[in-house]
Amino acid sequence: MNARSDIHDRLAQSLRGARKAKGLSLDAVAKLSGVSRSMVSQIERGESSPTVATLWNLTQALQVDFAGLLESRTTPGIEVIRAETAPVIAGRGQGVRIRILSPAEAAGEHEVYELHFADGGKLVSDPHGPGCREHLTVLEGSVSVVSGEDRQDLRPGDTARYFADRPHRIEAAGGAARAILIVQNS
Repeated sequence: MNARSDIHDRLAQSLRGARKAKGLSLDAVAKLSGVSRSMVSQIERGESSPTVATLWNLTQALQVDFAGLLESRTTPGIEVIRAETAPVIAGRGQGVRIRILSPAEAAGEHEVYELHFADGGKLVSDPHGPGCREHLTVLEGSVSVVSGEDRQDLRPGDTARYFADRPHRIEAAGGAARAILIVQNS
């Protein structure tokens, strides 16, 4: 196998994988990118050498990293973030430690956080984008969740799903608490 066909194969696989992961058809990618359906198909089959401009349009439409398109898979099949190296958000909330569990590239789409509440701690949030929902599962302690005018009290093992496109907050209720929060944007 020569280097040229290897590059085409990796590029084809990366773009096809990104399209399928997003659940998009060739027609949808063509419409989003401005690249013809036939050209997208040829690139995905490794039959065409796209220009940098064409690749740029496709990566923007698929929301994938342009620079990483041709990287060969050298990372293990299981990515591990050790507890002590997970990023922590400081300055958000009152008496809340927020540890980021999701990858940086998921920001704005599907975010996962571990929340540690001190006694009386609270996380007050402004509305997120339209249709945004949060899923909160309590691991330890008790919390109250307020979304707009609605309120629910949760104990360990309880999960609440609620709209986050309105003012909302999570508060420790009667002591320290720990929870997992998933933010899912539409």
